[in-house]
Amino acid sequence: MKQLWIILLLLIGASAPLRAEKHALDIPAYIKVGDVSKNMETVAAELKAALESRGFEILGSYSPENNSNLRVIAYTRTDLKNAAVKVADRGAMAAVLKVGLVKKNHAVTVSYLNPPYLFNAYLRKETPKHQKVLGTVTADVKAAMGALGNEFTGFGGGMRAEKLWKYRYKIIMPDFGDPEKLNTYSSFEKGLETIDRHLKKNNVHAKEVYRLVFPAKKIAVIGVGLHDPKDGEAKFLPKIGEENIAAMPYEIILEGNTVTMLPGKYRLALSWPELSMGTFMKIVSTPGNIKDMMKAITE
Repeated sequence: MKQLWIILLLLIGASAPLRAEKHALDIPAYIKVGDVSKNMETVAAELKAALESRGFEILGSYSPENNSNLRVIAYTRTDLKNAAVKVADRGAMAAVLKVGLVKKNHAVTVSYLNPPYLFNAYLRKETPKHQKVLGTVTADVKAAMGALGNEFTGFGGGMRAEKLWKYRYKIIMPDFGDPEKLNTYSSFEKGLETIDRHLKKNNVHAKEVYRLVFPAKKIAVIGVGLHDPKDGEAKFLPKIGEENIAAMPYEIILEGNTVTMLPGKYRLALSWPELSMGTFMKIVSTPGNIKDMMKAITE
């Protein structure tokens, strides 16, 4: 399978960059807030407090790669949860926003996953229907981040909203509507029980970072840190760029009695839209490795 994917990539143009078309209305994937001359723990604490002051709930945090110089904080809010869960077929994944912290020398760079980028990718054509709520959330995220800096420059690539709705890496690659099925259970409750058991048993290599459950809808979104030393984050993040760290952690979603994940060929391309084909070929085994790790905690 690895060899087949390499051949397909070469056939569609190994020299073609993984970039969105330049356009005045491109939505940047990430926003840099600024560089803060404080230690990681202080910055993380101040960031959490700033988000909570705007009504956001902190879902969890972790250090990708088990690297103390990297930190991701996941958060949500009630109005965002209520809007996202109304969108059928994995819309609930858009309810989780993330901030990335990267320590270099004596400063911590603060950036965040741009809410409109995530909303348009995961809610797709339903995004405009919830624009009032989503716009308020976006404004409040920026206001909260203002406690840490005032740079607010986009980076990491971007795309127009309409392209995000139907985004796929190349014509032969999966899009948001092609999830990887991991397992089917006898019930939603049995699914959660199974995943819990595996996470507790496998917590060295697969760490639960956050969990967002919608009991009435029987939906659960779980962010999983991939700490496997051979095939996890420490293998692929340094190759594709730790600046986009707010893309992590990777998530699975249990809807009813079925648990799925976004294909790596979609999820990684979406989260690193500026990378060249050549760079992605350096992690050609990563999509399959991630699926294997997720299957290990869901079967």
